[in-house]
Amino acid sequence: MAELFRMPAVAADAATAVLSAWQVAEGASFTKDDALVSIETDKAEVDVAADRDGVLLKTLHEAGTEVEVGDPIAVLGAAGEQPGDLGALLAELGVGVTGPGEARQAVRRDVPEDADAERQTSPASRTSPVASTPSPAAPPEGGPDRGGRVFSSPLARRLAREAGLDIELLTGTGPGGRVVRRDVEAAVTARQAPAEVEPPAPRPNAPVPAAAPDSADDAGDAGDRGDHEDIPHSRMRRAIARRLTESKQHTPHFYLRATCAVDELLALRQRLNAVSPVKVSVNDLLIKAVATAHVQVPEMNAIWRPEAVRRFGTVDVSVAIATGKGLVTPVLRDIGNLSVSAIATRTRAYAEQARSGSLRPADLEGGSITVSNLGMYGVEEFAAIINPPQAAILAIGAARDEAVVRDGAVTAAKVLGVVLSVDHRPVDGAVAARWLAVFTEAVENPVRLVV
Repeated sequence: MAELFRMPAVAADAATAVLSAWQVAEGASFTKDDALVSIETDKAEVDVAADRDGVLLKTLHEAGTEVEVGDPIAVLGAAGEQPGDLGALLAELGVGVTGPGEARQAVRRDVPEDADAERQTSPASRTSPVASTPSPAAPPEGGPDRGGRVFSSPLARRLAREAGLDIELLTGTGPGGRVVRRDVEAAVTARQAPAEVEPPAPRPNAPVPAAAPDSADDAGDAGDRGDHEDIPHSRMRRAIARRLTESKQHTPHFYLRATCAVDELLALRQRLNAVSPVKVSVNDLLIKAVATAHVQVPEMNAIWRPEAVRRFGTVDVSVAIATGKGLVTPVLRDIGNLSVSAIATRTRAYAEQARSGSLRPADLEGGSITVSNLGMYGVEEFAAIINPPQAAILAIGAARDEAVVRDGAVTAAKVLGVVLSVDHRPVDGAVAARWLAVFTEAVENPVRLVV
């Protein structure tokens, strides 16, 4: 029995998601737990698996299309089912293809999005199995000519808001006059079209001014004429840019630096790897040191909320993992009670999932601090930007040989530089200083990390 496969809600707060790639071709069979489609959200790319055996009869959206959550994206059939007349099948399911890579379900699109709109809709329009095209003689439902509200899709409202357009002034071409994405895009294109205005005649003997760039972006046009490549922003890259820009604009950062001697930490790692079922890295030990500091200084295990400072009872730490599409920060949960080898196991699993695109949105939510380590690249020190709504991020550099003074004598030692970036709203400087002192003590006397 054929059925619609809808865009899943892979992130709790996402109204839309991008269909990155189909993992199964049209007409191909699949089995339960096979990846059907890759979905890109603001935080990660997720593979959506099949919940039963079947066949992909028809895809309704092309790869790269942004689709509202709940909208149909494909038609699935039972195992061995033949598509037959696809046009009739789509009509039976209430789906009409309106253009390349764009599909709509007539029944769903005709339902207003809130109770007030539903009360304004006639019973006939609410129960009609297939939406009819509005008559050209009649103005769109809820349009300006009727003086009512304009119905619009969530995606259209968001695009209009981002573009600074009044959704009430747009003419909808969707079912029942609903404003959809193409209407907003058309309005944006029309607004950006250059107006043909005749320039004023120059005054006699007036100097001719040099042409100025139309915008700040145009000022770099001279450099754009060379050999270059424009790589379109992915949804994840846009989200990273937006969140970190907001963090620097709205989060009052302050920074604390420390240098840790890591000779004993490296020796402990060597002994652990001789008996541990999983290879333990220096980063795993440093994550455990972060957890130790959070347990001893619980004031740091908090985030800023508009109404209160939220303090957590368990220690959840994000670890920054670089992928080909951007940086992701999965959360290691309740690591205050985990052994170093258990932390190493979870970190490895997250790294593999990040590189394969199989992280779940829930894996990326929570935590009060992130650990970002660039030491493997030879970076000695750097200051990282806090990942909101977390309160801190610890930037870790490379271990290096330096001359240090111990008991009045100069000797060589392995040292490691760290920079703690802190949100000053929930955390005071003295609290952060105490936390960094506990962290440094745990790193330099690492036996406490395994007891």
